[in-house]
Amino acid sequence: MQDLATPLIVLGLLFFVGLAADRIGRQLRLPRVTLLLGFGLLTGQAGLDLLPTAISDLYPVVTIVALSAVAVLLGSSLSLDNLRRHGRVVVIVSLCVVLITQAVVSLGLWGFGLPVALALVLGTLATATDPAATYDVIDQSGVDNGFTGRLKGLVAIDDAWGLLAFSLTMLVLRLFAQTSGAESAPLTTAAYELGGSIALGVAIGWPGAVLIGRFSEGEPLRIEGLGLVFLTAGLSLMLGLSYLIAGMTVGAVIVNHTRHHSRAFAEVRSFEWPFLIVFFVLAGASLDPQALALAGGAGVAFALLRILGRILGGWLGGLIAQAPKAEHKYYGAAMLPQAGVAIGMALAAAEQLPAYADQITALAIGTTAGFELIGPIATALVLSRQKSQTAQE
Repeated sequence: MQDLATPLIVLGLLFFVGLAADRIGRQLRLPRVTLLLGFGLLTGQAGLDLLPTAISDLYPVVTIVALSAVAVLLGSSLSLDNLRRHGRVVVIVSLCVVLITQAVVSLGLWGFGLPVALALVLGTLATATDPAATYDVIDQSGVDNGFTGRLKGLVAIDDAWGLLAFSLTMLVLRLFAQTSGAESAPLTTAAYELGGSIALGVAIGWPGAVLIGRFSEGEPLRIEGLGLVFLTAGLSLMLGLSYLIAGMTVGAVIVNHTRHHSRAFAEVRSFEWPFLIVFFVLAGASLDPQALALAGGAGVAFALLRILGRILGGWLGGLIAQAPKAEHKYYGAAMLPQAGVAIGMALAAAEQLPAYADQITALAIGTTAGFELIGPIATALVLSRQKSQTAQE
């Protein structure tokens, strides 16, 4: 039993670290996400190496649970009422951000001297975002207006477009390389993952919408929320589907088919944060600050091109969608955080392109570390600036 003492003590301390990060973040106007990631970086293997192995081993499970809860909450922003007000902006801006980011990064890195195949893959990695960090910064800011509603919708579907772009890119590269094998084509895999994930989300969300809130508030409702999150994540993994897309679908189905959704999502939010505390600390502990140096000048070019692509995509998308003019310049800057989806894409690309495996992995880990640390700060600054402009108007 003594073997369990250290992990339990560390988990208890991490929850208090989360409380401290919340308090310090409010005082210094810094995102608590960045503080938790920085703490993880300091206490992880790249720093003081204080976290026991038993805690580090929890990272995969905590990641899935935390991000599944975030996905359900993000899906709740896709209500028909919200989409009627913001749907055109969300779809057009998200598509423009993904397409222009990929184009700017791919062309820029090709011009920088990288091979076409490597530049195309890195361009798709640049499209990925971090819904968990973005959502938490919005929640911490206390800003609740049209811009944050549209931003939630953007990050809710942005990674879906990015995953599709990645699958199509890998298909094109495979066709040009004229490779053959028993593996299914990337396009078929993408269709199965996207379609299957949405179908699973509907299959869980529909009965969930009927049952949720039928019991009294409090503990029974919280158990319903936990059951939905864990069931969605587990079935997605078992079927080889995306628990992010499935979770978003569950949230979207529930918010559009039940009158009691506000209480249900409030309960999900209540148990989400403890998981996110551990998730962000362990995410920071897994970051390698030396990876960006290994990527060399290409890593710096990637980071600058990604920032340019997202800002340009957000501005052009807002212009095409006829979004409020004051918001055009803020969409891309608010979507800079990047996390697990980019790493997952990088690992899959490294497996299919072994000649570039080291470069892809090093650059993805290094730049993700940077964007995960500075991205939430940029999002917080955007929300603060946008809130000030709204107040002045």
